[in-house]
Amino acid sequence: MGAAERDLYRETWVRYLGYANEVGESFRPLVPVPVVWASYGVASAYVTADAIDKGRRAAASLASVAIPGVTINRLCAASLALLGALTRWPLPLRRWTTTALGLAAIPLIITPIDRTVDFLMDSSLRKLYRVPGEPPAPH
Repeated sequence: MGAAERDLYRETWVRYLGYANEVGESFRPLVPVPVVWASYGVASAYVTADAIDKGRRAAASLASVAIPGVTINRLCAASLALLGALTRWPLPLRRWTTTALGLAAIPLIITPIDRTVDFLMDSSLRKLYRVPGEPPAPH
């Protein structure tokens, strides 16, 4: 990719499709499980398109679904459990609060996870697949 070329999958709103599963996980307390699964379908479609576009960067793209999905899933599970243990709020309020916390966390986790995955990939697999003269990914 040229320096002036914009990466559709990383530098536009399309990037947020990769986080559809976090939205699904955030809504897990409120929606049927198949809706959560469908959100993983959207995120996986993003990953597939990004992987096809970038080829050798597929592992990093998969990490963009797995790591954030688990992060939001655990955050929501823990917050729902803590709200149940520490408050007397009715279950619907606890579920909506859990959903709000999950959604609010999404923009906070994107950059740290992307940077961590890029660092790990630069330190491992990208060393094996680096094209001569290709600069390392920016951090």
